[in-house]
Amino acid sequence: MTQFITDWRGLTSVGFRSICIIRVLFFSLSATAQDFAWTPGLQRAYSDAQKLKVQPARRLLANEPSATNGIRIFVEDFSDMVTLLVSDDDKAFAQAKNREDDRLNALQKLSDQSPWQRFAQAEVRLHWAFVKLKFGKEVSACWDVIRAYRLLVDNRNRFPNFLPTYKSLGTLHILIGSVPENYTWVTKLLGLQGTIRQGQQELAKAQQDPLMRTEAQLIDLLVRAYILKFTDADGRSLQRLVSNNPDNLLIHFLAATTEQKNGHSAQALAYLANRPAGGDYLPMPIIDNILGDVYLQQGEYNSAGEHLRQFLRTYKGQNFLKDAYYKLFLCYWLTNQDEQARPYLQKAATVGRVVVEADKAAQKFAEVYLSRGTSPSQKVLMRARLASDGGFTDSALAYLRPYSEVRFALPAEKAEYNYRLGRIYQRRNDPETAIPYLKRAVSLSETGQLSFGATASLQLGYIYQQKNDRDTARSYFQKALRYKNHEYKNSVDNKARAALNGL
Repeated sequence: MTQFITDWRGLTSVGFRSICIIRVLFFSLSATAQDFAWTPGLQRAYSDAQKLKVQPARRLLANEPSATNGIRIFVEDFSDMVTLLVSDDDKAFAQAKNREDDRLNALQKLSDQSPWQRFAQAEVRLHWAFVKLKFGKEVSACWDVIRAYRLLVDNRNRFPNFLPTYKSLGTLHILIGSVPENYTWVTKLLGLQGTIRQGQQELAKAQQDPLMRTEAQLIDLLVRAYILKFTDADGRSLQRLVSNNPDNLLIHFLAATTEQKNGHSAQALAYLANRPAGGDYLPMPIIDNILGDVYLQQGEYNSAGEHLRQFLRTYKGQNFLKDAYYKLFLCYWLTNQDEQARPYLQKAATVGRVVVEADKAAQKFAEVYLSRGTSPSQKVLMRARLASDGGFTDSALAYLRPYSEVRFALPAEKAEYNYRLGRIYQRRNDPETAIPYLKRAVSLSETGQLSFGATASLQLGYIYQQKNDRDTARSYFQKALRYKNHEYKNSVDNKARAALNGL
């Protein structure tokens, strides 16, 4: 014992400092572990929330012993995000919106020695940015995105091997990389830097993390569908993701919307028919809206109307109302019940908000129809459009074959006729037949700056890109960007920017 005391007193200053460092590290790591602990209950809660099984997730969260665990705060925030995005409920948003600041303040008090601290703060900001965009709060959402970006960059610099950072940072780098050249000064001014290729590489890196793998895979596929160009190979990857997650309602839903957007409505219908169901899952009225759209594309107007009315009975939000009433109008109008159809279009002109593209298109159609009416040939074009958009190209061609451009009186009708034929042949893998029709649509659209010119230019860019004619492809992508104030400007511009940056 005497020897022990003597040895303890004789510790060198170096040894004493070493012990102090070890103690500091020990307590720091203990604090970090306590501040951000992925307990078994939180892992399951996060998995359930990702599947839209929010009530089971909330029960698991309520049983967690520590209310100050940063991971619990992160999972609770994720659960709120998916609930608000799915419900689209203004009252629920008003009640929940102050939780962002409360959670950010709580996370800032936790150990900044953990890579989870900045990551969780960034995720909370991004969650609320998505929610605010849905509820029309664009300016506040943009500031959340900028602050999240800075947190993620800082986290990457401090903890370069922490894989979850790359899930969201990769997504933001792709969005930044798709900004056109003449607006890059804005991103530079705000300190935002990144490229599409960099973002894709980071999403691939994030997929190596077990906790973030599924979410990173889904984000990667959504980026390809909504910003880049969705390929057949991407469709097969999406199908594998759905097959590997049979109980994940969110993946089934997003897979269906992705395939529908890319003209594969039969596949979208299959995903929705096989979606998981039960009381544990969040109600999703929007699924009835999508089903109504698919049946409308197939010409099954009674089934379409049933689903659209069910959507309106159960939905609490303000987005997609114009779209739903517009599609109910089509169910009657395309069966030549014009008098029964008109009240639905009057409703479309007055209800809801104009944020999403579907509502913008519905509003524009309603304003034109109610002020000027339509010609009989517009019904032909509408049937062809719906069938073509759904990928039912045999039906679409059958609608248009009896007609030629001279049968249509208005420049907009002539432009649409050519655009529809061009898209039909493009979907049938016959680009050489599609090109003249798409070029004609562009020519007819330029004077009135019609949306058909923008969308036709985008598709011509893709065709020439596949032909490896980079100069011609670039000229058409640039032309697509020059069309102003059309209802599809956001999506067309995003894809054209991404394609130009890829060139």
